[in-house]
Amino acid sequence: MPKMKTKRAAAKRFHVTGTGKLKRMKAYKSHILTKKSAKTKRNLRKATITDQTNAKVMKKLLPYQ
Repeated sequence: MPKMKTKRAAAKRFHVTGTGKLKRMKAYKSHILTKKSAKTKRNLRKATITDQTNAKVMKKLLPYQ
């Protein structure tokens, strides 16, 4: 059976932590930043853990991570 391919789009967006959880960056930080407060933009800088409901699907896209 051939090797599974990693979905490169997912590999660029998600990183596996030491405990096996998926880390991701937050959305809404790329444009239209003038109407967002400094507090909102500051909180969007931080990485967060992917929700469990999505993590199961994302792990299938990253078979070797």
